[in-house]
Amino acid sequence: MPATTPATLTTRALLLDMDGTLVNSDAVVERCWRRWAIRHGLDPEQALKVVHGRQGYATMAVLLPDRPMEQNHADNRVMLAEETADVDGVVPIPGAPAFMDAISDLPHALVTSADEALAQARMGAAGLRVPETRVTAELVGASKPDPEGFLKGAAELGFDPADCVVFEDSEAGIQAGRAAGMRVVGVGPRAAAFAPDVHVMDLTTLTVTQTADGTLHLTFSA
Repeated sequence: MPATTPATLTTRALLLDMDGTLVNSDAVVERCWRRWAIRHGLDPEQALKVVHGRQGYATMAVLLPDRPMEQNHADNRVMLAEETADVDGVVPIPGAPAFMDAISDLPHALVTSADEALAQARMGAAGLRVPETRVTAELVGASKPDPEGFLKGAAELGFDPADCVVFEDSEAGIQAGRAAGMRVVGVGPRAAAFAPDVHVMDLTTLTVTQTADGTLHLTFSA
């Protein structure tokens, strides 16, 4: 559905990706991954095409398929530390502060490929409230596009997958939401190519209301 088409979705709970969806961290992601790619003799531009949405070790496995996975996990720990220490240029996605305020008392969870420290650092740098319910990297055994994180988020909130809407920006994240049996709102330019149920360029056109029976109404204006 084009971003210019008004639409309404009804749901019971919201599952929110972080990077690219609530927080624009592209500057630091690109800095860190360019350095990593160059160190390993890879084309940085090609590497950046696959980094979004996945946990670091999963990205490394795509880029270096013959490397032992334990090396990917070791490199990922270093990468997470680098990214956590570097918040220069991390800003909220337009509309994210108002959106997070609007849903503060509604069922929602953060489901991110970042670990807890990185999630806290980036949400803090962007000036966004950190949701009480969070599914971070250390709480799942498989990275997006595996649906485990979103299924855990739904379970933590006490809702069936069909009663949840996912907000995502990346191919891996949108695939994970679909695999979890959820509808997907695609946020930002990356999301448009992967056929989310609704696509918006940012969160400024979104209004969230709740009716007496607990139903959430997501209205996307042109």
